[in-house]
Amino acid sequence: MVADRRLYVGPSLRRLRRDLGLTQSDMAADLEVSASYVALLERNHRPLSAEMLLRLAQTYKLDMAALAAGGGADDTARLQAVLKDPMFADLDLPSLETADVTTNFPGITEALLRLYTAYREEQLALADRGAESRAGGDAGPDAADPVAESRRFLEARRNSFPSLDDAAERLAQAVAGHDSLAGYLKARHNLRVRRLPSSVMVGSIRRLDRHRKEVLLDDGLDNASQLFQLALQLAYLEMRGDIDAVTAEGSFASDSGERLTRRALASYAAAAILMPYSAFARAVEARRYDLEALARQFGASFEQIAHRLTTLQKPGQERVPFFFIRVDPAGNVSKRLDGAGFPFARHGGGCPLWSVHQAFSTPRQIITQWLELPDGQRFFSIARTVTAGGGAFGTTRVERAIALGCSAEHAGRLIYTQAQPALGPDSATPIGVTCRLCHRTECTARSAPPIGRQILPDDIRRTSAPFGFSDA
Repeated sequence: MVADRRLYVGPSLRRLRRDLGLTQSDMAADLEVSASYVALLERNHRPLSAEMLLRLAQTYKLDMAALAAGGGADDTARLQAVLKDPMFADLDLPSLETADVTTNFPGITEALLRLYTAYREEQLALADRGAESRAGGDAGPDAADPVAESRRFLEARRNSFPSLDDAAERLAQAVAGHDSLAGYLKARHNLRVRRLPSSVMVGSIRRLDRHRKEVLLDDGLDNASQLFQLALQLAYLEMRGDIDAVTAEGSFASDSGERLTRRALASYAAAAILMPYSAFARAVEARRYDLEALARQFGASFEQIAHRLTTLQKPGQERVPFFFIRVDPAGNVSKRLDGAGFPFARHGGGCPLWSVHQAFSTPRQIITQWLELPDGQRFFSIARTVTAGGGAFGTTRVERAIALGCSAEHAGRLIYTQAQPALGPDSATPIGVTCRLCHRTECTARSAPPIGRQILPDDIRRTSAPFGFSDA
């Protein structure tokens, strides 16, 4: 029985209070206890009694079992993930000690997690400045790149935001009680969904008309895109506080960087509403990461599924960590997410030997490829083209290619590696991050010499590779 065990739920209680927008004094007043007692509970200096657990559940309409089971499990999983960083490799950090820290010192745990996240952001910022310097650009503070700012924010957190996943999952359960997203918007917000021609939408694909109490959608959008836009509007209506709270964790040099990040988080929330974490995580294992099968199951597009797969790193419920990139035929990168430790080129083009650049020659067909970087790391990549726009004759269509990949150690869990069992990591294509950073001197696909190598004259001998290099 609960009364017979000492139950410590400090981190969970603190998270609950913040999610509800309450101070310790506010919660104390609701529970008819002192503010100091709430503080002691949050610091795990006092166990939660059965009476107080029941009072919490009744006051805030909570699932008592979920709160009792919460403890510091999430924080323990997050801290254990942080301590896997290579810079801690020489330290003996038993799992039991990690659990002791999160249970007995929740404040210190949160401080360490915040500090590590700030460290990761600064490391990514240094990498960007270093790349700008090597490229001859201005790396000063006035040269703030809002896209780079937003990418650093997402990469530092491995594009995983458990608080948004939890809030979206609760919202998805509420939506499930209605016949559709449109039905929920009507019942909960008195908003009617209307689909109008592009000529009437005048450059918009979604617009909230508060005066007429309508959500307007471009009728040229396919079904998956319409559902996503409705989920996005719902996220802005009901998860604005959650999104703002996550955005506030970042430090942005420009308003545009903050707005791009906020937009990315809103899209994350929308995907989490349509593909709730628990259900989606179960489905990816059952389907063995078959993107097309998952797209049919959840009524989503191929790209939406690929994007969602990069987010499955909720502590304690992790799935295969993926990286994601989207490029146009000219090689411009319009989206990049990394949860698998892939060293993307921060400036300049990528490697032309990577199949993502060749996917345009076989539209909408999945291309698989094993990759090997110069340092020996191996990855498995899935590439395919996707189409945006269109929907009617004469309307503009934009073709892009996306690649989703994971490290070789996880590739065996994917259905795609079983299709060609004879091919494995040993058949990997040698690629570089970008020509300027790749020292494979014999590569015939090279477009530029690597930094730090002296080019040989060709008046006596011309190499088969575009450049010959001195041994110096």
